[in-house]
Amino acid sequence: MKKAVCIISGGMDSAVVAYIAKNKGYEIIGLHFNYGQRTEKKELECFEKISKALNAKIYVVELPFFSQIGASALIDKNIAVPTDGLKPGVPITYVPFRNGIFLSIAAAVAEKEAAEAIYIGVVEEDSSGYPDCREEFIKSMERSINLGIKEETKIKLKTPLVHLRKEDIVSKAIELGVPLEFTWSCYQAEDEACGVCDSCRLRLKGFKKAGIKDKIPYKISN
Repeated sequence: MKKAVCIISGGMDSAVVAYIAKNKGYEIIGLHFNYGQRTEKKELECFEKISKALNAKIYVVELPFFSQIGASALIDKNIAVPTDGLKPGVPITYVPFRNGIFLSIAAAVAEKEAAEAIYIGVVEEDSSGYPDCREEFIKSMERSINLGIKEETKIKLKTPLVHLRKEDIVSKAIELGVPLEFTWSCYQAEDEACGVCDSCRLRLKGFKKAGIKDKIPYKISN
């Protein structure tokens, strides 16, 4: 069976992407990163639930150096997570070159596992303005990865959500039977989603526009 490495954060987008890959006949290899993020424990729990539902082989990679770098509200607890809505520019929740590092490690796993594709849930049109979520960046990484691996190996980077809106992603999740109650999007809380960080706002907006109730608990959900 053909194989795909799916980077699964435990969030909604990456879960949907993994289910898309499964629906296309791939054997799923779930790849997750613990990098000192505020919701690390919750994200890992969600990753494990999603991977089990997909019957996926899993890799969990520790990346403690991100804590040394800091420079992001997702990692440095001295930097407050913004809760007043999206603003122009790259937000303080951006983790420097995170997806580039994730994709590089995913490429190593894919080559080892003889996988032909890497799936990642980047969203360009309705994201938080992260530069490493742009389609142009992903295409560049695909070229670089294939230049740096064995000549007989070819890996495709798949981004099926890159041009979708959050409401479209929610609808796609329902269509594929993704257990969205196993996913987590909040940037700062692990027991009850805050409802006011950028990620919670985008998720809640998506569910509302899709006309579907989100089953995870929120402190604020209006």
